[in-house]
Amino acid sequence: MDDIPPNVPQLLAAAKRWFDDALHNSMRHSGEQPVTVGQAAVFASLDAAGTSVAELARRIGTTRQSVHQAVHGLIGMGLLEQVPDPTSARNRLIRVTEEGARVHHKALRTIEAIESELAARIGHDAVTALRAALDQPWGDPPLIR
Repeated sequence: MDDIPPNVPQLLAAAKRWFDDALHNSMRHSGEQPVTVGQAAVFASLDAAGTSVAELARRIGTTRQSVHQAVHGLIGMGLLEQVPDPTSARNRLIRVTEEGARVHHKALRTIEAIESELAARIGHDAVTALRAALDQPWGDPPLIR
């Protein structure tokens, strides 16, 4: 079975790990507090006005408990805060603090630099084609019988 080439989901997962490792190591090397992949996913899923834990869990595709744990770690680091939801007295929203916004913008700039490094390694045309393929509407997931 070792001679079976990796399938697309395996290749996508490996590429995601490569980006996650590059971002994590780069941010840590520049003196930022290390965040987990789950915590980074929370940042990537937040709305500017704030997002509920339940909505974050839906967007990330994980449990509310996992998101709750990631959020509270980020609150402890001073990167996120909880605020009352103006549309519901029962809910609270999670939003980025000023420090969190600074770190998030730095992470976005770092991702741009990582993408540039990838283009230098595999070619600008390959990265452009990869972006174009991933940006196409794929439609609803198929049901294969």
